[in-house]
Amino acid sequence: MSKFLVRLCAAVVSLVACAPSQLQGAASAADRERTACADPAAAVTVEEQRLDRPVPQEILRRSGFDAAVARFGQDLCRAGSLTAARSVVDVRGRQLWRSAVDRVQGRGPAQGDLRRDDDRPLYWARLAMARALRQWQPSFSLEDARREELIGRLERTSRGQDAISFGCGDRVKRILVTGFDPFTLDRDIRISNPSGASALALDGVTVETASGPARIETVVFPVRWRDFAEGTVERTLLPYFRPGPRRVDMFTTVSQGRPGRFDVERWNGAWRGGFGDNENASSTGVVPIPEDVPAQHPQPQWTVTTLPYKALVDAGTGRFPVRDNTSVTEIPAGQSTPVVRDDGPTEGSAARAGGGGDYLSNEIAYRATALRDAVGLKVPGGHVHTPVLTFGAGNPDQVTDPEFVRNRLDIVAQVRAILTTAAGTLDG
Repeated sequence: MSKFLVRLCAAVVSLVACAPSQLQGAASAADRERTACADPAAAVTVEEQRLDRPVPQEILRRSGFDAAVARFGQDLCRAGSLTAARSVVDVRGRQLWRSAVDRVQGRGPAQGDLRRDDDRPLYWARLAMARALRQWQPSFSLEDARREELIGRLERTSRGQDAISFGCGDRVKRILVTGFDPFTLDRDIRISNPSGASALALDGVTVETASGPARIETVVFPVRWRDFAEGTVERTLLPYFRPGPRRVDMFTTVSQGRPGRFDVERWNGAWRGGFGDNENASSTGVVPIPEDVPAQHPQPQWTVTTLPYKALVDAGTGRFPVRDNTSVTEIPAGQSTPVVRDDGPTEGSAARAGGGGDYLSNEIAYRATALRDAVGLKVPGGHVHTPVLTFGAGNPDQVTDPEFVRNRLDIVAQVRAILTTAAGTLDG
């Protein structure tokens, strides 16, 4: 063996021997840095409190997204001004969204043994970053309003809401799709949302349809009443609903719905039913529309899908049946008692549930289609409910299992097929 190889081997042995202690020291230093600028006693949301449970920590660790959270905390500690903090939030928030999309779509290293098609690392990492912002103690004075502004920036950037890019030209059709975070986490902390998984799998993807190529851009929304009341849906969609080169050719809001089936929801109602959201908050009453977004007056009780529901029902897009759901719950004109109707609302009735219910699935569909009508957008648009994503029987403790993975992959594939079929009905 040459002297060079001997020296090289010795160097490698020395590096390997000292690496664990050096890495441990580096990690400890990073932990100390983050802890030094955080107040763990600062109040956090109900949603953020769930982070301390074992399952979220396992998901973050097994996906490698715990490292993104750690980097964010270090960068915050080093931010010496509001301007610098805004930059940290914008850069790291966009990186989080892009990392989640790339991971699901198979680009770059998986960084962990959790399945790449999993939507949950993005959700828990975003919450961990938001909690870091709430507990951050900067070296400068930070007003509560400015802290909330930073959290809002993190929400937008890490949800893909400022990353929608269809490119130029009319040859490729533009499809905008929305998904949701996991929800009902107090029932089962392991829950994934197939609409969020679909959004990550399809963002930036071009599909070949019967009417030519179509590019899909996606965003993810929170399961929180307050965000919807503040207009997050309308503000995100409006630039792509107005006339101009960015205007969409089709849009579809997607959420998790009923076991074993897809539903194209024909009617959407202007009513909140009060079911608890991810903050365990409740809201009941007419869907509130912010004053500074386009709206019809008086506010309509009902909106209707313009998706090609018959084509979707007949297409055979996957193993789950697709239904045209026309049911609603209404209070008929001149009456006071809600009734369920299978064939849509009657003239002058008050909404109590659309086909998609009276929760945020119905509300995002209502808001998107009401905005469509308010700005005069004449394109296919509406809501699709996916099947419920379930775990295998007798598996209460594992964060994933083969049946769970198979169901998620099949649902995501069928969402893609549904979008491709719908886009195929567009004018070429």
